[in-house]
Amino acid sequence: MSKTALVTGPTAGIGHCFAEQLAARGYDLVLVARDEERLEKTAAALRADHGVEVEVLPADLTDRESLARVEARLLDSSRPIDLLVNNAGFGLKGRFLDNSADAETAMLEVLVVAVMRLTHAALRTMTERGEGGVINVSSVAAFLPRGTYSAAKAWVNSFSEWAANEYRPRGVRIMALCPGFTKTEFHERMDVSRGSAPGFMWLEAERLVSDALSDFDKGKVVSVPSPQYKAIATASRLVPNSLLQRFQSVGRK
Repeated sequence: MSKTALVTGPTAGIGHCFAEQLAARGYDLVLVARDEERLEKTAAALRADHGVEVEVLPADLTDRESLARVEARLLDSSRPIDLLVNNAGFGLKGRFLDNSADAETAMLEVLVVAVMRLTHAALRTMTERGEGGVINVSSVAAFLPRGTYSAAKAWVNSFSEWAANEYRPRGVRIMALCPGFTKTEFHERMDVSRGSAPGFMWLEAERLVSDALSDFDKGKVVSVPSPQYKAIATASRLVPNSLLQRFQSVGRK
């Protein structure tokens, strides 16, 4: 019997690569995003290329009613989800006071609340079956002082590491994926140019996801792709925050 993965934010970038590579592994898919037209096009291409079943579930993760529909799908034990990929992204170009409180709240709804609620729903059925997995797409920003985005991703890391240890004995694997700057639509939507960070810091989404799935297969709890970001994550533990904070403008221009 084939397995099923639910992926949020699957129409572009890292999420699309997860959908592609999981379909290539034989997973059926449930795709969650706001844009129904893009979802349908993505689903059609995945069905044609990989011969898997693909369900589309349009949802705005900043809206609790919409989010509840995704939770209900994860709780449906008659159609079990074997792997949840919490990938949906949300970024703000400006610093804290440059953004409205509503915009900051919307970002936290996607990066923290949705991750918590969807993981909670997934764990209900996964622990009952004694198997399953969750990949929470975090960021290397979690290790750096970069405002509320970093704070949200630090929460994702802490939550994922705790949950991985808590629910491993019940058959569920959980991993936080911490990429750095990646060549996707994410920064374009924020109006951030590729020149805002040195070229060597930009990762290819396909390789990133391939490495992430390999780390997940190995049972890693935190995956930091590429040597340069492993070095940054390590250095962040040694360098004072007051010094790290001077580099906040990198990736914002």
